[in-house]
Amino acid sequence: MPLIDQRALTGFVEHMLARVGMEADKAAATAEILVEGDMIGHETHGVGLLHWYLEAIEEGSMAKAGSYDVVADRGATFVWDGNLLPGAWLLTKALDQACQRIADHGIVAAAIRNCHHTCALSAFMRRVTERGYIVQLSVSNPGAARVAPYGGTKPLLTPNPTAAGYPTSGDPILIDVSCSITTTTMTQTLAKRGEKFPGDWGLTAAGEPTDEPREITERGGTMMPLGGVDKGHKGFGLALMVDIMGQGLSGKGRANTPAGTFAQSAYLQVMDPAFFAGLDAFTAEADFTAEACRSNPPAPWNKGAVRVPGDSAAKKRRAALEKGVPVGEAAWEKLRRDAERLGVAMPAPQPAAG
Repeated sequence: MPLIDQRALTGFVEHMLARVGMEADKAAATAEILVEGDMIGHETHGVGLLHWYLEAIEEGSMAKAGSYDVVADRGATFVWDGNLLPGAWLLTKALDQACQRIADHGIVAAAIRNCHHTCALSAFMRRVTERGYIVQLSVSNPGAARVAPYGGTKPLLTPNPTAAGYPTSGDPILIDVSCSITTTTMTQTLAKRGEKFPGDWGLTAAGEPTDEPREITERGGTMMPLGGVDKGHKGFGLALMVDIMGQGLSGKGRANTPAGTFAQSAYLQVMDPAFFAGLDAFTAEADFTAEACRSNPPAPWNKGAVRVPGDSAAKKRRAALEKGVPVGEAAWEKLRRDAERLGVAMPAPQPAAG
C-alpha cells in the first residue's frame, strides 16, 4: 500500500479537482477532508472517492462552482440550500461559521439541504474540537433507500451516519457511527469483490437475514439497522432522529425529494463549554471518563486494551503525518489512470523504511 506525504497528496487531490473545473476554495476544502479521512483510517471515505467525484463533476451531478443560498438565518441557527456543491466545502464553511458565532450564542445549529457527498464525518471534527468546542454532525440522503425500517422489508432509509467530537486535554473523543450495521460503500465494495459480510448484516427482499451483499446491490434486499434482527429497533430509532433533524429542519427530505436524487441533508451543532460549567470542567470530566474506560480490564476476546472512540484515529493520524498517508492499491491505480487522463503528475510514494 503506497504511503504518500500528506501535503503532496492534498496538493494532488486539489490539482485533480481543479483540472475538471472545481473552484479553488472548494477544491482545497474537499482535498483536505478526503485526505483527513485516509489519515484517520476511513479509507472507504478518503481519496478513493476522488474517482467518483471527478465523474460526478464531469457529468454535472456535483456542482463545481457557485455558492449556497441562505434559506433562513437567525444568528444562533441558519439553513442553507447547498445547490449540490461539494459536501466537504459546505460542511467546512458551516462549521467555521458556527464557530465564529458561538461567542455570542453558546450554541449554534444549522441545517443544510441539497449537499453533494459529505465524506467521513469524523474528518470534520478536529477543526472544531481544537478550538475547545463540542460538535455534533449527522447526514442522510432523502433521495436514496438502502435500509428498511425495523420489522419491514422495503428499503426506505439510508445508513444515516451521525458523529460527535469532544475536546479533552489530549486527543479529542471522536464518535462516528452509521445507524445501519454496514455502509453503502462497504456493501458495494464487498459485492464487487464477491465477498460476504462478516455476519448477517443484510436482509433479502423477502426479509430473511443474509451475509450476501449482492442480495442488497442486485436483488432488492436491504441493509439492516444497527442492532440487527434482535435489537434493530435501536438503530432504526437513531436513523429516524438523523432523518428528521436534517431533513425536517432544512425543509427538504423524503416528502419532497424525487427518488434517485443524490442530495444529502445535514444537521450540525456546535457548543461552547464556556457557556456551561466551563471548558476546564468539561475536559476534566471527559479526561476522567476516557481514562476510566481505557483502564478497564479487557474482556478475554479483546486482544488489546480498551479504546475510546478516536484513539485509533489519533494514532493513525500521527503515523500518517510522520510516515505518509496510506492509500489502497486499487484506489491508487484508479487515480493513476485519472491523473494520466487529466495530465496531472502523481505524487511519489514515500521510500520504504529501512
